[in-house]
Amino acid sequence: MIPARYAASRFPGKLMQDLHGKTVILRTYEATVATNLFDDVIVVTDSDIIYNEIVSNGGKAMMSIKEHDCGSDRIAEAVENLDIDIVINVQGDEPFTDEKSLSKLIQVFKEDKNKEVDLASLMVHITEEAEINNPNTVKVIVDQSKFALYFSRSPIPYPREKKSGAKYYKHKGVYAFRKEAILDFYRLPMLPLEASEKIECIRYLEYGKRIKMVETDIQGVEIDTKEDLERAKKLWR
Repeated sequence: MIPARYAASRFPGKLMQDLHGKTVILRTYEATVATNLFDDVIVVTDSDIIYNEIVSNGGKAMMSIKEHDCGSDRIAEAVENLDIDIVINVQGDEPFTDEKSLSKLIQVFKEDKNKEVDLASLMVHITEEAEINNPNTVKVIVDQSKFALYFSRSPIPYPREKKSGAKYYKHKGVYAFRKEAILDFYRLPMLPLEASEKIECIRYLEYGKRIKMVETDIQGVEIDTKEDLERAKKLWR
């Protein structure tokens, strides 16, 4: 499922921006389909413009009935009455979505025989100080088993001791859910930590869900700003 909202707060209409001859949302949809990992790939949107963009290019899309606070809510509405086990949430602004990373997420659930994992997500090791300190970059810290401890827009861990050897990881907004986990998310109210950081996966942690993080070396570009779009164009070339 690819949640796609037209009126993004930081860069309205970003999903309909041109990325070398095709829109960002169409590039993301085609990249996801091209992995050949899924029984179905569907864009879920509240926008007629985005819906028509996907359908007119031979893709699958669903209209979201309600206004939603985040992509997970939009997906939960869409899958509530579908007969599925696992749903992957690929963000609409991720045109560099790749098969290698997504297959790692799916593997988490194949290996989770005791159903200890509610959802899984991706993280990338980052080293540039500007990115570590950028509030648009969500950071994550994990335990020894790679379960998420916390997500933040602030640098975590705080580098009080520069020589500690601590690594910094950027959270990539790609999730894999058990259906019951995303429906739980949809029904549970937002709590203060999520409201403060505006990071939806914090809601899972606040309610005691377990998030398995999977490291990937695929950086790509998430298009949140006009500057990101220019970086994406350079990378695409």
